[in-house]
Amino acid sequence: MKEVQGPTPAGTSRPYRSLQEALRAHRIDPSNHAFITAIVEEIGISSFIDRGRYIEAIRRGEGAPLHIGRTYTNGFTEDERLVVGSAPLRLQPSEGRAPYFYVSHPSEFIPLTPPRAAKRTTTPRVSAPRAEKAPKPVEERDYGVCDVCFMVKTPSGGCGCD
Repeated sequence: MKEVQGPTPAGTSRPYRSLQEALRAHRIDPSNHAFITAIVEEIGISSFIDRGRYIEAIRRGEGAPLHIGRTYTNGFTEDERLVVGSAPLRLQPSEGRAPYFYVSHPSEFIPLTPPRAAKRTTTPRVSAPRAEKAPKPVEERDYGVCDVCFMVKTPSGGCGCD
């Protein structure tokens, strides 16, 4: 009998009701959902189990379960031929799970940063020079006129003849 439940790094595992629930729980990039769904439908999967770092997809027939990670799906045999869309998948040998093969998800081939827009060829913007504040007009004060020399008195009240 196949054991559906198995250990995870946390010591627990839980089955998922659907592939979409499993993909959301593992925060797999939405651009990969259609690709993974096509693989799962072609292989024929009976259940999905949380294994911590990946989703284990148990096959209906004979064969190893698939491990669906964030960037890959692993567990194919060398002679399996999968066609997604109109292109056959290019299977690569698994390093950590020999003798099985894996396929990378499409998000691995999409550039992470969007291409930058071409730089503008216009002249650079220059801010207008700041207008100087107009000086505050000084009120002229009348300090009076000297009675002796007729000169204007200083603010201290003196004049030139003192």
